[in-house]
Amino acid sequence: MSSNPYGGIEAGGTKFSCAIGTSPGDIQQIIHIPTTTPSETLSKVVEFFKNNGPIESLGLAAFGPIEINKKSPNYGHLTSTPKEGWRGFDLLGYLKEKLNISIYLETDVQSALRAEHLLGAGQGIDNLLYITVGGGIGGASLVNGHLLEGLMHQEIGHMFIPKLEEDKSFDGVCHFHNDCWEGLSSGPSIETRWGKSGEDLGIDHNAWELEAKYLAYGIVNALLVTMPERIIVGGGVMKNEGLIDKVRLNIYKMLNGYIDLPSLTNLEALEKYIVLPSLGSSSGILGALMLARSES
Repeated sequence: MSSNPYGGIEAGGTKFSCAIGTSPGDIQQIIHIPTTTPSETLSKVVEFFKNNGPIESLGLAAFGPIEINKKSPNYGHLTSTPKEGWRGFDLLGYLKEKLNISIYLETDVQSALRAEHLLGAGQGIDNLLYITVGGGIGGASLVNGHLLEGLMHQEIGHMFIPKLEEDKSFDGVCHFHNDCWEGLSSGPSIETRWGKSGEDLGIDHNAWELEAKYLAYGIVNALLVTMPERIIVGGGVMKNEGLIDKVRLNIYKMLNGYIDLPSLTNLEALEKYIVLPSLGSSSGILGALMLARSES
């Protein structure tokens, strides 16, 4: 095995996090770059790796939707993202050309799932669901130790859920569907609905009861389809104090005892079944590093 360290990129709609290290426990360099235009953002990404190289290989954990089918002529291209300037951009191809190293691709949520499975809240569990609630809503599933993929990666943020009666006047913020799960429950939906970002709302604000119900709807749907052994819910929105407890309570009520399993039939058990990521906001970048290391 080479003595060179590995590189990781968590490419998000708000920022690109870039790291270099030999392992998750040995991060030697890390930088966070605001996501603006492809040329402005990626020139700084390339500069970081060239100035701190050489590296053995690079793991790329990308926001999406992104083409992950290696047989597709558009492999590594961002597809229908609403992020201005990035739709159709060949993210993987650009980085390969500029850095001239092996780069391994998965979604940002898949990388977060990878890290939590091996190092965090999902250790020892081969059937996991990871959901992130922030600028959007994303998800990734591990089924019998393998990532769930088909035509493309999962897009559970665009499931359709019931709109609550007290929220009928809110149109939603999804650029494609208006009031899908992401359109009703993401960070931007909170800010649009209430005129303030979630972090500026008090913990007793009515926003959180509404948010908890919407998140519970989507999580219950995903749970019933994939039947994971544990659900990890991360992202910036979940940092609000007490929100995870409200979500669990709503899930408990919605399931109403139908799934007669110990982990789902009492609130105390739900505290161990639906959890926050133990790696916090580091899951994605650590997963990208681990992807590079495992594939090299």
